[in-house]
Amino acid sequence: MKIHTIIFLLVATMHLQAQNQISGASFLDRTEFKIGYYGNIAWDNGLTIGAEYAWKEYINIKERKKGQKIITHQFLFNGNLGYSTNFSTQTDNGLSTYYGLIWRRTNPKGKQYNVELNPLGYYRSFLPETYEVKGDRVSKVSLPGRGYYAPSIAVGIGKLRKGKKRSGWYLNLQLTLRTNYNAGTLPVLSLHYGHRFNFKRKR
Repeated sequence: MKIHTIIFLLVATMHLQAQNQISGASFLDRTEFKIGYYGNIAWDNGLTIGAEYAWKEYINIKERKKGQKIITHQFLFNGNLGYSTNFSTQTDNGLSTYYGLIWRRTNPKGKQYNVELNPLGYYRSFLPETYEVKGDRVSKVSLPGRGYYAPSIAVGIGKLRKGKKRSGWYLNLQLTLRTNYNAGTLPVLSLHYGHRFNFKRKR
């Protein structure tokens, strides 16, 4: 009950702080797509695709001697789908997906800082060719493997390129917890590097 109350208060606070709401923008104007690499470089490497939907945005304007300093804060809904493998052994194959919320800060030079919280995550492993014995019969297992609940958090940096179709790059360090892994939890660290793409309509 306490965790639900905390989540409600956080959402209510973000709603009250949002000074510049972008509710009038279309779905395409508020959505950016992204593609990139994810893995740990050593043995687990893959590709991920996803999208970010701008939920709230507010702007802080600070007066400086050299002029105004504009800092943008955004809250974005985040969804990703990825596939990874060990290319040398063709093992450790897995399909992952996660959904959550991003907080992003952008300074006047376009430098960005990101924090992601993805409470909805799922990882499905795929094992090599596997057989099972039932009585006197040996049969091949269809799509052998296991599924895990896999929430994650991530921190990272990036750069905004205003007015460009390839609107920015990002580099995140992500911690994922695969639960019910051998009756426990397996923490997995991974790097995410990629680019966001802007398909906004021309005005």
